[in-house]
Amino acid sequence: MTHSDFVRYEDLSAGELRARLLGFAGEFVRDARTLPGITRIALLGSLLTPKDDPKDIDLVVTVADACDLTPLAKLGRRLQGRAQGLNHGADVFLASPSGAYLGRTCPWRECRPGIRAACDADHCGARPFLHNDRRTITLPGSVIASPPLELYPTVVARVGIPPDVAAWLASSIGALAPNPALMLPSF
Repeated sequence: MTHSDFVRYEDLSAGELRARLLGFAGEFVRDARTLPGITRIALLGSLLTPKDDPKDIDLVVTVADACDLTPLAKLGRRLQGRAQGLNHGADVFLASPSGAYLGRTCPWRECRPGIRAACDADHCGARPFLHNDRRTITLPGSVIASPPLELYPTVVARVGIPPDVAAWLASSIGALAPNPALMLPSF
């Protein structure tokens, strides 16, 4: 990235900001769906509202019990860093195949017990790159079972979708998901 490529958050219109955040989410889905053990990826949160300035990118990823979280956590850190470049955030929540909330991907490049005093995971390093901070944050079982917008392996919308999200789905995510169900409710 050159200095001329740098765009300040304040210089972006609402549409440009939302498009960039959706683009970051799309890149994450494109890369994460190819990882072994990833069975579902869904979007939730403020990007699914028509807010001009959504708070962050929230994704929930269902992972197989034996899934190596190392590459997924790396993708999560990249997503978070890109969103932070726009003064926003990103969370990659993790769920088990049985629908249990596991935690989030670890935000640290190195993950093992005792390496970070600032780590607030309940069992730091017990499963590498699982930040199981369920005392801090959790997702309801109903959200995991039926997330607002599934992106992979198929597109399933359970809520009204803003027009920019519908266009993003049709142009980006629909091409990634086999048999996309692009019959989307809208606002």
